[in-house]
Amino acid sequence: MAPPSDAPAQPARDASDASDNTNDHLVQSDNPEHPANLIPSLCAKFWTLGWVTGTGGGASIREDDLVYIAPSGVQKELMKPADIYVLSLAAQAKSLDRGSRVYLRSPPRYKPSQCTPLFLAAFTKRNAGCCIHTHSHWAVLVTLILETQGPGNDREFRINNIEQIKGFGRGFDRPGNLGYHDTLRIPVIENTAHEEDLTEFLEEAMDKYPDAYAVLVRRHGVYVWGETVHKAKTQCESLDYLFQLAVEMKRLNLPWITEIEPVKPTRA
Repeated sequence: MAPPSDAPAQPARDASDASDNTNDHLVQSDNPEHPANLIPSLCAKFWTLGWVTGTGGGASIREDDLVYIAPSGVQKELMKPADIYVLSLAAQAKSLDRGSRVYLRSPPRYKPSQCTPLFLAAFTKRNAGCCIHTHSHWAVLVTLILETQGPGNDREFRINNIEQIKGFGRGFDRPGNLGYHDTLRIPVIENTAHEEDLTEFLEEAMDKYPDAYAVLVRRHGVYVWGETVHKAKTQCESLDYLFQLAVEMKRLNLPWITEIEPVKPTRA
C-alpha cells in the first residue's frame, strides 16, 4: 500500500549511509548481473570444476567504488547473496591492513575472506573489475612440476604456440590479445601459512610482470583478474585449460616452449 500523500519522504540510501548498520540493500537486487547475485552463481559453477572445493578459493567483483567479496568458510556451491561482504575501495586506499578494514556490509555469519587484500591489489594496481581465486589442482600441479626444475627455474610458468593463448590480453592498458606464437608468462610466488600474508608477494609479482593477468601460488592455486567479470572468467578458464595441457605435455615429455616457424598463406 502506498504511504499517505502527506507522509514525509524517505531519503534514498546509498553506500555511504552509515545510519543503516546492516546495509543489506547493497546485496539485494533482482538483476542476475548484480555482483551479489553473480558471485554465488559463478562460485557454484567453479565448484563443479573443482576450483573451490572444501570452501577454498573465492571471487570478488568491483562495481565503481563498491567491492563485493565472497566470505571465508562458506561452501561455495551453496553461497547466497546475503553471505556477501561489501566495502568501499576508496576507503581502503590508504592501507591494505586487514585489522583496519571497515566493511560497509557484513553478513550475520562467516568471516571476512583472507583473500580480501589480494583482491584489492588487483583492483588498485590493475583497475580490475573482477578477481578470481581457485584451488585448481592443475594450477597446483604446474607449480610442483616447476619446483622439480630447481631454484631459479621455478618462478615462472611459460608456454607458447598453443591456440588457447589467444584468450589473454596483451597487458594492462594495452589493446588486443596475445597471438598463437606469443609466449604466455605467469609468475609464481611462494605460499605462506596465512593467505593474507601473500599480498606483498603478489604485488611484487604484479610489478615485475606488468602485463600478466594472473599469479600462481606454489602448492596452493592461482589468482586471475580482468577488466570485467567476463574477461576474468574467460581468462581463468583459458588458463586452467593451459595448466591441464601443460601437465599432460610434461607426462608425454613434450616441451612447453617450442620453436615453430609461422605459416603464411600462399595467396594474397
